[in-house]
Amino acid sequence: MTENETDYSAMRRVVALTIAGSDSGGNAGIQADLRAFHVFGVHGCTVLAALTAQNPFGVRGILTADAEFVGMQLDAVLEAYAVSALKTGMLASPDVIEAVADRLVLHNRISKVMDPVMVATSGARLLQDDAVATLTGALLPLATLMTPNLPEAEVLAGHVIEGRDAIVDAARELGDTFGTAVLVKGGHCAAAEAEDILFDGERVYRIATPRIAQPVSTHGTGCSLSAAIAAALACGKPLLDAVAEGKAYVYESIRTGTWVGEAAAVLGTPARLPIEQVRVDTLRKP
Repeated sequence: MTENETDYSAMRRVVALTIAGSDSGGNAGIQADLRAFHVFGVHGCTVLAALTAQNPFGVRGILTADAEFVGMQLDAVLEAYAVSALKTGMLASPDVIEAVADRLVLHNRISKVMDPVMVATSGARLLQDDAVATLTGALLPLATLMTPNLPEAEVLAGHVIEGRDAIVDAARELGDTFGTAVLVKGGHCAAAEAEDILFDGERVYRIATPRIAQPVSTHGTGCSLSAAIAAALACGKPLLDAVAEGKAYVYESIRTGTWVGEAAAVLGTPARLPIEQVRVDTLRKP
């Protein structure tokens, strides 16, 4: 290379994509995903699948994007940007899920973290009842990793899941059913640690961080976790390392939460990933 030539390879930046809904309060959804992408140093592309009218106290309304327009957004991004990893969040309707699945089936090289968003923390339904079959039949089998919380895992498995052994069995069951790695999030459990169970297709791991007492906000943690994992995968991290970094990101986001209104709080934006707070234990080998 001569003195006057530019090394464009040194100017390249890793790209991640989020396909999800917008949170008007900036706590969850697309906004949370872009915050995570920024912390991990990746460029974030977006496909808006829905708009929500919400704040920390609840979802007041949902406007689902036209499926054809969702497909147009995906086509525009995927034909121009070198997307290394993506995450899906709130997709809401069968038509939107089909539009996303029809595109993603053509992109095997992209790591895909799929958060099967069904119900908001406030209790609002974020996935239409008739969309579950489309989600399980068309989209989840394309995943590199799926990240259901316990209620979502119960819907997908079709039975109640109680206790760690049952969660481990459910992670394996879902992994075998959909042919993907599975991270069952245990944040709904009242345990001393915030514990998730990862089945990577062969081994089962317990991934835990200390539980933060009386956090000012936990709204958007599910979105943040899947986005952070996708960003770490985009940066070339192996799956277990990516999950651990995502867990560290969420821990620090909760720890640094802040007030933004009289009674409104949001997750913080971590300045570092405290990976030392993450404990990884192998529970079951092949």
